[in-house]
Amino acid sequence: MDREAFEGTFRDRISANKRNSLVLILLFIVFVAVFGYIVGYAWVGDPAGALFGLGLAFTAGTVSGFVTYYGGAKMVLAASRAREVTHDEAPVLYNVVEEMSLAGGLPIPKVYIIEDSAPNAFATGRDPEHAAVAVTSGLLEKLDRDELQGVMAHEMAHVGNLDIRYAMLVGVLVGTTVLISDFFLRSLWWGRGRRNMGGGRGGGQIQLVMMLVAILLAILAPIFARLLQLSISRQREYLADATAVKLTRNPKGLADALEKIAGDKEELGAANRATAHLYIVNPMKKFEKRASRLFSTHPPIEERVRILRSLETGGASGATG
Repeated sequence: MDREAFEGTFRDRISANKRNSLVLILLFIVFVAVFGYIVGYAWVGDPAGALFGLGLAFTAGTVSGFVTYYGGAKMVLAASRAREVTHDEAPVLYNVVEEMSLAGGLPIPKVYIIEDSAPNAFATGRDPEHAAVAVTSGLLEKLDRDELQGVMAHEMAHVGNLDIRYAMLVGVLVGTTVLISDFFLRSLWWGRGRRNMGGGRGGGQIQLVMMLVAILLAILAPIFARLLQLSISRQREYLADATAVKLTRNPKGLADALEKIAGDKEELGAANRATAHLYIVNPMKKFEKRASRLFSTHPPIEERVRILRSLETGGASGATG
């Protein structure tokens, strides 16, 4: 394909996806702050109580953020039953990872293998200097070298684009939302919220309205937070696909790999709802098949493959999104 057209297509796609992801992240942060403010007002009973809610959101986010930032990758790898391997144990995999690291100007990550015949892969870590990539044994068995290169380019794109850090940040925001919701609803059960409903220092109708809004948000906020997390995840998958092709100059390799992984009937035993969004293709295939596009962890495979196939001949039909 024409080099200039190729570069233009991917500059447009990468810029659009970065912009969309940033907007969603900012929206998420504002949402958590507003949620904390309303819950604080409703729980304490006056405007000053809103500061309590903001403090709760900040404290919960800081504590969970600290734990996730420094220990999140180890927890994900342990939950996925991944074991670290050396160059001698997996020379082909290591060589491909080294090639893609060099192409992206990135440090070589730690390499892990999950002993499972279902083909899949993910990247994790807090930054490129502390990154790890994990692949299943099934991926190594069922993909050829070009396809493996496409998958590893996709995962190294997540590392280089700092998607691994985005994933941790979004996970912290979702966790903070759930903690605030749970705290507030439990406080109503314990009776603190009901005692404040009589007027208290805030008094009257304003507190009643804030209490009703807080209850509604406490019920709906975790769902909304999850939807935002999924939307951000889908945007980052498109961006990683685009970056991967920029690294390999071979959209066919990644397109073929996606079709093979998605077409494989086996489900990854170590995967769960908390880690499914990290993988290149949703490992919980039965759930993903039933899920609507809104609740899907990944963009439709057909759409991702269509965009990649169009690039094999220099088409630009996938330049938006």
